[in-house]
Amino acid sequence: MTATHSPVDPKLLEILVCPVTKQALEYDRENNELISPKAGLAYPIRDGIPIMLPDEARAIED
Repeated sequence: MTATHSPVDPKLLEILVCPVTKQALEYDRENNELISPKAGLAYPIRDGIPIMLPDEARAIED
């Protein structure tokens, strides 16, 4: 794929949870991230692969 934002498999999104809170994640298509509202973290998606490491996540503000 040559797209900068490779799509994430919707089935993968259904089963992924935040490693910190174990809560469901929200897909942010604009920023190509998975958001954990409860943890206040945004996990990056690189080449279509979610990086589910808290150390790699970006803190988000409400």
